[in-house]
Amino acid sequence: MAPKKTSSDTRDAFDNLIGHSDVMRKSVLLARKGAETDVPILLTGESGVGKEMFASAIHKSSNRVDKPFIVVNCGALPENLVESILFGHAKGAFTDAKEDHSGKFVDADGGTIFLDEIGELPLDLQVKLLRVLQESEVDPVGGSNTVKIDVRVISATNRELEGLMAAGSFRKDLYYRLNVFPVSIPPLNERSGDIETLAVHFIQHICRKEGRNVKSLSKGASKLLNSYHWPGNVRQLENAVVRAVILSDGSMIMPNDFPQIMADIDKIAAENKRHNRRIDDLIMALEIPKEFHHVSIYDENGDVYPIDQIEKMMIKYAYQRYDGKMTVIAKRLAIGRSTLYRKVTELGLLDENKQ
Repeated sequence: MAPKKTSSDTRDAFDNLIGHSDVMRKSVLLARKGAETDVPILLTGESGVGKEMFASAIHKSSNRVDKPFIVVNCGALPENLVESILFGHAKGAFTDAKEDHSGKFVDADGGTIFLDEIGELPLDLQVKLLRVLQESEVDPVGGSNTVKIDVRVISATNRELEGLMAAGSFRKDLYYRLNVFPVSIPPLNERSGDIETLAVHFIQHICRKEGRNVKSLSKGASKLLNSYHWPGNVRQLENAVVRAVILSDGSMIMPNDFPQIMADIDKIAAENKRHNRRIDDLIMALEIPKEFHHVSIYDENGDVYPIDQIEKMMIKYAYQRYDGKMTVIAKRLAIGRSTLYRKVTELGLLDENKQ
C-alpha cells in the first residue's frame, strides 16, 4: 500500500461532485475505492458527465495528492506532435525542436496523468503508450536514453472501446492494461433528484461570481429542467443556467429564461405529433418522464431490442403515465389485470411506490 497522504487539505475531494442519487453514490463509492490504490482507472460515460472532475477527485484523495495532476485531451493533440507532447523530445529531433522537451508523462512524475478521450489516440501511439505502462519509462523522440517515471494513469472515454477493438482501431492489450479498475459515470438524465440540486448550485455560483443577488429557481423552471433529457449532461445544464441567470429580470428564474430548452422540448412534441402521439400526452409534454423522451427500438449496436425489453419499457412508462392505476393501465396496454400485476411486481414498481 502506498504511503499516507501528506496534504494539509483535509477536505473531502469528492465533495465537489454534486449529487445524491443512487447511481451517483455508487460511482463515487467506486472512485473512492480506486483512489486508495495505484492501479490504472478507466472512467467511462457520455460527454459532459464530469469525468475530469472524477479524475481530479481521485488524484486529490490518493497518496499522490502533493504531486502533479496532468490533464491531456488525446482528441485535441495535433497528430504530428502527439508523441512529442506525451513522451517528450530531444533538441534537434525535428525542425522546430529548438530545445529538449520533457513531455506530459515526465511532467506527471510522482503524480497522476489523466488521459481524456483515450479512444482518439492513434494506433501507433497506442503501442508506445502500452510500453510506457509496462516498463514505467518513456523514450523521448530523438533521444538516446530512456527516462524512468512513476506515474498513476487515469484514462477516460465517451466511446465504446469494445466496439473500437472489434473494428481494429483500439488495441486489446492496451484496453486491458487501462481497464484494471473501471468506473462508469451516469448520464444526468439517470440521476433522479440531482438536476435541481445541480441547477441551484450553479445559480448560486454564477450569481456570486458575477456579484449579483442570488436568484431562486421557480417550481415551473425546476419542472422544466427535470423533464428535459440533457444530451449534453452536466456541462449543458451549467451553460443553460448561466444563460438563465443573465436573461432573468427578477429575483426568480422562470421557465422562459431557458428558451433553448423550451424550444427543444417543443421540437420533441412536434415530432411526437407527427408520429400520432395522443393529444393529452402532447399537452402534458413536461410530465413525460425524461427517460422516455428518446426511447429507441435499437440497442447501442443498432440491433432491435428483444420484445420483452420493449414490453418492460412500455409497462414502466404506462405505470408512471397513469399514476399506478392498474385498471387504467391494463386497459391502455390491452392486457389482463392479473398479468399486469405479475409483470409490475417483477419490475419492482409496486415496491418503489411504497417508498
